[in-house]
This record gives sequence, structure tokens and C-alpha cells, in this order.
Amino acid sequence: MTPAARLQMAIEILERLEETTQPFDRFLKGWFRQRRFAGSKDRRAIAELVFSVTRRRARLAHRMASESPRALVIASLLEDGDIDGLFGGGYGPAPLTPQERAAIAASPSPEPNWVRGEYPQWLEPELSRAFGDRLLAEMTAFISRAPTDIRANSLKTGREAVIAGLADEGILAAPTPYAPQGIRIDGEAANLSRLALFESGAFEFQDESAQIASALAAARPGMRVLDLAAGAGGKSLALSAAMQNRGEIVACDVRGEALFELEKRAARAGATIIKTLPLDHAQPSGLFDLVFLDAPCSGTGTWRRQPELRWRLTPARLTELTVLQDRLLDQAAGLVKPGGRLVYATCSILPLENQDRLTAFRARHPGFMPLNLAENWPGNPVPSLGWDFRASPLLTATDGFYCAGLGRD
Repeated sequence: MTPAARLQMAIEILERLEETTQPFDRFLKGWFRQRRFAGSKDRRAIAELVFSVTRRRARLAHRMASESPRALVIASLLEDGDIDGLFGGGYGPAPLTPQERAAIAASPSPEPNWVRGEYPQWLEPELSRAFGDRLLAEMTAFISRAPTDIRANSLKTGREAVIAGLADEGILAAPTPYAPQGIRIDGEAANLSRLALFESGAFEFQDESAQIASALAAARPGMRVLDLAAGAGGKSLALSAAMQNRGEIVACDVRGEALFELEKRAARAGATIIKTLPLDHAQPSGLFDLVFLDAPCSGTGTWRRQPELRWRLTPARLTELTVLQDRLLDQAAGLVKPGGRLVYATCSILPLENQDRLTAFRARHPGFMPLNLAENWPGNPVPSLGWDFRASPLLTATDGFYCAGLGRD
């Protein structure tokens, strides 16, 4: 494909992405599957442009005074010099319009903080609650791409053995700063899931923030544990390793396909204590020593990995999520045995989904008391770890994450 044809396809993809809720990477796989004429280099270049534009959407839209996909792509090219040759040729975008030429020639107005930090303007008050005078620095840290973190599966092997095995494959890696089994890949490693080391169950993909939260849950051998919104089970797998495969984990979710993926992952990891329970067929019964609720949320903490989420979130959707979080917390409360603990987590950085939800929960359930998560942390000191855990790319060099624990009387 010519450079102009790549641009046109990127514009078309960005237009279609505004009409779907699919994650970008999943959408792109389907898109290219139907367009076999695009070679591997073409696919890589187009995908990189799409992600780059999405990461810088606020700034690009501000530059052209337009949020249209075509305007965003034009703005992304302006630092490269004359772009006329890329517009108007065969298979490429249509020629630049007089309005576009005027926008290119105009001097842009000063960028407000929400443009510089690449976040929706309507979210600024809530983000200011989260970060205060660190807001711009924190949000700037969310713009770059996230590293790849994995967790060594202690049911199969140790962290140093995994690092050595990766080195044998020519992949450089090092221990993460805080999580006891965390490993951070040095640079890109697109084929990690094809390694024999992965197929053997030696490691799982998991950001260090989620690994820390799993460790803070303090699961122990012999416990009965409920993972109430398990998804594909990253936390359940980490908890089973912490429990040394002794006890019981009931992993629930409304999405049967996610639980099916968990079953495959558990078999690979050798995690034999995990039982899946589709919530559309049954409800968990009995009481549990530990209920771990990684609640559905806005995903604001994952903006480095899924930059599209920052532009898809709406006030109405955020309200829907807080209602769901309250409902799940109330359900979880009735499943914790006396003396047990409830751990609430989200991959959100918004107080509305985190501290506010727990304040409201405790007003409804006075028998639950906050736990000091830092009290029994065994590893290196973690910034912002105290009575709760708040992670961000700036503070902890991880995804944004929140975790807090409550003990039942």
C-alpha cells in the first residue's frame, strides 16, 4: 500500500471505531482479516497511526478545531512538513479543502490542561479530586504506552527461572519493583503468548498493580474465597498461587465466555482449586473467608493500554457503573463470614468509583471496618499504600488501580 492509501484506511478505521464499543485491538483484527491485501507492514503502520491519533486526540482536535477522524489524521501529519502529496492521489484521501488549509495555516489558541493532559473536559473536576495539583503530571503519564508485565506462576516455577527462560528466547526482562512475582518485559515482545514457557503455565499476563492488589487480599491456604466479578480470572489465578492450591475459589461472572477462558487458563496454570459459576445460571452459596470484588468500572486506569476508553466514557455511563458497583458491594457483604474480609478493587482512578463507593457502603453496612492494607505488606514499600492502595503510572509506574479492604465483625 502507498503511504496515501494507508492514511485513507486509517481515516476509515477511525470513522468506524466511533460506531462500535469493541476494543481497538479486537476491532482491528477483524478489519484486517477482511482486507488481506494489506501486508504485515501496512497493518502495523496503520494500527500504529490509529493508536497514536487516539492517544493525542484532544491535542490534534484542538489544532484543527475539529474532532473528525480526517481532521485528526491531518493534524497528526503537520510536524512532517508538506502533506499535500498525500491527499488527492489514487486510493488516498480526497484533496485538502479550503477550510482544512485555513485550519492548517491558523495559529492555534493556547491549550487548556484537559487538552495537554488528553482527558475529557467534563471529567476534570473528578480527576482533580483524585490528583489535586498533580493532575497535569499524572494525566501526562497516562499518554505513553504501557509496558508489558507478567506474573511468574509460583505453582509451576519461580520468578528468576522465568526471567532466565525469557532470556533464552532473546527477551530481556527484570523483576518489577513491588509485586513479589512480577516481571517487566524490556521493550516490545509481541510473541510472548506463543512461547513454550507460556504454554507450560510458567507465567500469566498481569499488570503489576493488579498483582499488588491480589497480594494485598492476603489469601491463605485452606481459605474459601469468592472472586465475585472474575472476568477471565487473572485475580483468581493469582489467589490460587497464594493459596498454594489448597482451599477453594469460586469464580463468578455474568459472561460465560470469560469464565470459559478462565477455565483454559486455570488448566494451563495448574490451578485446580478454581470452580467457575456463571451468574446467569446460579448464585454463590454459603459464606466465604475472603470475597474479592474487582468491580466493573470506567477503566480509566487502563487508558495507556486502551486509549479509546477515555473518549467513550460518558456521565450517564459513569452513573450506571456506580449503581452497579453499589449493588455488587451489597451482594458481596452478605457472602462474607464473620471475621472474614471483603476486598474491593477497580481499575479506575476516579474517587466516585472508589472512595465514594466505600463510604456509601459503610453507611449501609456498619458492621464492616476498614483494614490497613500496608500492615502486612511483605515486599518493598509501595508508594500510596496505606489503608488503601492507589496506583498510577506516575506514582507506581503501573496502570491506574484502586484497592481497599474491609473486615466483617
